[in-house]
Amino acid sequence: MSFHYIAVEGPTGVGKTAVAERLAQRLEASAMLEEWGQNPFLKPFYDGRAGAAFQAEVFFLLQRHRQQQELLQRNLFTQASITDYVFEKSRLFAYLNLEDSELSVYEKLYTLLAEGVPRPDLVVYLQAPTEVLARRIRQRGRPDETHLSEEYLSEVNRAYNHYFFHYTHTPLLVVNTADVDFVKHESDLDDLLKQIRQMGKGTQYYVPQARS
Repeated sequence: MSFHYIAVEGPTGVGKTAVAERLAQRLEASAMLEEWGQNPFLKPFYDGRAGAAFQAEVFFLLQRHRQQQELLQRNLFTQASITDYVFEKSRLFAYLNLEDSELSVYEKLYTLLAEGVPRPDLVVYLQAPTEVLARRIRQRGRPDETHLSEEYLSEVNRAYNHYFFHYTHTPLLVVNTADVDFVKHESDLDDLLKQIRQMGKGTQYYVPQARS
């Protein structure tokens, strides 16, 4: 099956942006990556400032919606596109981070914006245990992420697993990334591409063999 629009997703630290970039290179596709560094409310949120979570989530929601509208324009042409998120990610993090009073406002805005968002032809969901996510976050050393607790990462991981356990909107490839590195090892990426090209409808699970 041929896919024109692929979304790579997964919890914080799993490496979805790097995988999306590599897949775009290999498939000669256009990469549309989340611009997380442009969110001015992210550091205040990580620092625990009151109200910053709502500001950060609304900023991300509007940013993702703008990118998705750009993606619609790209799809008028023939080049394939790869993103490092699905639009539903916005709601997932909102329910993790916002108060009930904030959620009622956020939900109205989300529902309004979600109507015109294109669906991917395939979602690649990258999984890893929470301790692996924490290790990868430490290794990449982003200053804004230094205060992320393993408890919070565990909540994010559970939310992602729950969401994709019930996911039926598009073909879904669930990939266990605990023992592979799709950036350092070309053979790991080759195997992932083989799995993507063999995808049909429904959900498939891929557990790569650990390198010896």
